[in-house]
Amino acid sequence: MKWSRIFLPSIQVLIGILSACGAPQAEGKPAEPTEPAAVPYAPARAASAGAPLETSVAEEIEEDMGLTLTSTAFDEGGAIPSKYSCDGDDISPPLAWTDPPPRTQSFALILDDPDAPGGIWVHWVLFNIPATARALSEAIPPDTILADGSVHGTSNFNSLGYGGPCPPGGTHRYFFKLYALDAVLDLEAGANKADLEAAMQSHTLALAELMGTYGR
Repeated sequence: MKWSRIFLPSIQVLIGILSACGAPQAEGKPAEPTEPAAVPYAPARAASAGAPLETSVAEEIEEDMGLTLTSTAFDEGGAIPSKYSCDGDDISPPLAWTDPPPRTQSFALILDDPDAPGGIWVHWVLFNIPATARALSEAIPPDTILADGSVHGTSNFNSLGYGGPCPPGGTHRYFFKLYALDAVLDLEAGANKADLEAAMQSHTLALAELMGTYGR
């Protein structure tokens, strides 16, 4: 009886120690699988998905800004020689432009004066210029359809072809605007500026401007 009283508490203590040592091991296992492995990679996936869109936008901007229009007769913002006005020979100046966007199928040209007393005055309307063209020579004839297939529209002088600067007084600005289009327009010869602008909607790939001045 004495031995049982001595060993019984010892055995109970030993069982308690063993139970205490095993408890954390049992309780600790469920915590191990909760590893948030996917969270750190989510931002990387988002950045990767956005990259093609940024490249596409950059390409569109570069394409749209690539077209430039120049003339050997005058510089941007410079004076247009009287030779190209109603005071001179009244012939069109030479024009040249850089390569257009790849999808270009034709060009259109509008020349107007926003400083005219009665509002914008249209001096020249020309469309369906071939996509292979990179220049217009001096003194383009006022033919309805040119040898290369370009088609003349009607200016505010109520005539086909180019009409040079002829301000009633003061110095006016004259804007040569070249449009690169993704189509050959189904538009009749003699169409005016408004007709051309309506036909060009949703077809313009790029626009280049050259501004010259003329005073009297």
